Amino acid sequence: MIHIAPTCDITTCRALRRAVFIEEQGVSEADEIDDLDDTALHLLATVDGRPTGTARLLIHGHVGKIGRVCVLPAARGTGLGAAIMRAAVDELRRSPGLTTAKLGAQTHAIGFYERLGFTAIGPVYDDAGIAHRDMVLALHG
Repeated sequence: MIHIAPTCDITTCRALRRAVFIEEQGVSEADEIDDLDDTALHLLATVDGRPTGTARLLIHGHVGKIGRVCVLPAARGTGLGAAIMRAAVDELRRSPGLTTAKLGAQTHAIGFYERLGFTAIGPVYDDAGIAHRDMVLALHG
């Protein structure tokens, strides 16, 4: 059974991010760990009670930024990533004053986010040695 909910368990979220971003993708710890975790809303996805994925939500004015989205390799291709993203967008839609969801997509994942309704904007840029492109989604209307 899949369960996705906001959590205060930053230790588990960081362990998932470490496994995916630092160990698997080679992102430096300095690039992965920042001071924004303390002000973010974290989502934790569990499958049959086991932590399997996470995402981080930050608010900047009328924009909700979805970041640090990751799913452990064994759960990829199961729909868990899409479920985490839908939960993240739902959380942002419940936040008063937000009009736009934004994320920085690794370029290989642009199609995944497009299928969820996001639109790529702006040029490709480097983030922690990985090509990214910003994407946006209107939260209402």
